[in-house]
Amino acid sequence: MSFTLTDRLDALRNADDPLVAQGRLVRTTMLVDAGDQAAIVTISGGGVTAIRDARRLVMPSWTFALRAPEQEWEQFWEPAPRPGHHDLFALLRRKQLRLEGDIYPFMSNLLYFKALLALPRTASAAATPAAVAR
Repeated sequence: MSFTLTDRLDALRNADDPLVAQGRLVRTTMLVDAGDQAAIVTISGGGVTAIRDARRLVMPSWTFALRAPEQEWEQFWEPAPRPGHHDLFALLRRKQLRLEGDIYPFMSNLLYFKALLALPRTASAAATPAAVAR
């Protein structure tokens, strides 16, 4: 594994005030699955309140799940992802991402979740200054 999913998703806690305000009515739990790794992300009032390693839980509970291979998440979280890797629906269209469970919270707050799940891109860009200098 070239990344730890829970460490990568820790960037979700860094949502700015406008994004938190946009998701102020969101109260859900989602599973982000990357092959051998999975994390449960709890959202309340637009902010991420908990990120737990789903593989360590006996019976993880979630409202909806986003499942994709590790390589797809890595490419999705690059600072400037290529076409086909730049958006959740691009991954869905290419059949690399599966959306499971009760998708109502996801679809009714789609722009919020797209912006939230793009936050690890800025974290990876900060970690690699050469990518920003391009």
